[in-house]
Amino acid sequence: MSKVPKSLPLDAGLPIEISQRRRMWAAFRRNKTATAGGILAVLILLEAIFAPLLSPYDPLEQDAMARLSGSTDAHWLGTDDFGRDVLSRIIWGSRVSLVIGIFSVLLGMLVGTGMGMVAGYYGRKIETMIMRAVDVLMCFPDLILAIAVTAVLGSNLVNLIITIAIVMTPRFARLSHGQLLKIKESEYVIAAQAIGAKVPRIIVRHIFPNIFGELLVAGTLWVGVAIRLEANLAFIGLGVQPPTPTWGNMIREGVDVLINAPGISIFSGLSILITILAFNTLGDGIRDMIDPRLRGA
Repeated sequence: MSKVPKSLPLDAGLPIEISQRRRMWAAFRRNKTATAGGILAVLILLEAIFAPLLSPYDPLEQDAMARLSGSTDAHWLGTDDFGRDVLSRIIWGSRVSLVIGIFSVLLGMLVGTGMGMVAGYYGRKIETMIMRAVDVLMCFPDLILAIAVTAVLGSNLVNLIITIAIVMTPRFARLSHGQLLKIKESEYVIAAQAIGAKVPRIIVRHIFPNIFGELLVAGTLWVGVAIRLEANLAFIGLGVQPPTPTWGNMIREGVDVLINAPGISIFSGLSILITILAFNTLGDGIRDMIDPRLRGA
C-alpha cells in the first residue's frame, strides 16, 4: 500500500507558469523591506500623477503677505521667499523628478543594452570600438559628464532626460555585455544559429529575455541615481529652470533662507531621500523575485 505524503507544496499540480509566478510573488512578499518600498514607490507615482488634485494650491501662486511663514493651518509646510506653498511645490516637483528619473533610465537602458549586446555578440573590432567608447564615458564621474552634456544641449526637460540617459548608457552597456558573454555559448543560442535564425531574431527572441531580469533590477536601482543626479544639476542651476518646481531647485532656493525657513530645503531633501530609498528597496525585491536561489525555486 503506497504511502500518501503528509503535505504538498501550495503550488503542487498547478501549471509551471502559474507555479513560477506564485513563487516569485512569494519571494517578493517575504522581503518586508522591499514590499514597503514597493508600496511607497507606487504611492509616490500616484502622488505625481494626481498632483493637480492633491496639491492644496497652485505651485506658482504667490502670496506676498505669507512669505516665509512657518507651518500654519493654511500652509502645512510653510511658504517660500515668494509666498508659494511649499507642500504644493513638493507635490508638483515629484512629477519632474520621476519623469526625468524613469524616462532617462529607460532611454539609457534601450541604447546601452543595444550597444552591449551588439558588442558582445559580434566581438572583435566592433566589440573593441563600442566597449572602449563605453570605458571612456565611464572614466568621468556622473555629475561631471552630466554638466558637460548639459552645457552643450541646454537645460530644459527633454534635454535633461537625454543628458542623464547618456550618463546611464555606459552602465547598461557594460551590464548587458557581461550578461551576453555568459549565455552566448548556451545550447539554445547555438541551436538557433544552427537552424539559420538571423542575428536580430537571436538577440531579441533568445538572448534579451534571459538578461532582462538583471537589466530590470539595475534599472530600478538606477532610477534613484538619476533622480539624485537631476537634483544635483538643479542645485547648481543646470536643471529645469524656475519657476517650475523641482526638488533640486527648492533645495537651492531654501539655502538662502535656511535660518528663517529651513523647511524648504529640509522637506525637499527628505522627498529625494524617501524616493531614492523606495526605488532601491523595490529593486532589492525584484532581485529576490527573479533569482531562483533567493526565491527557493
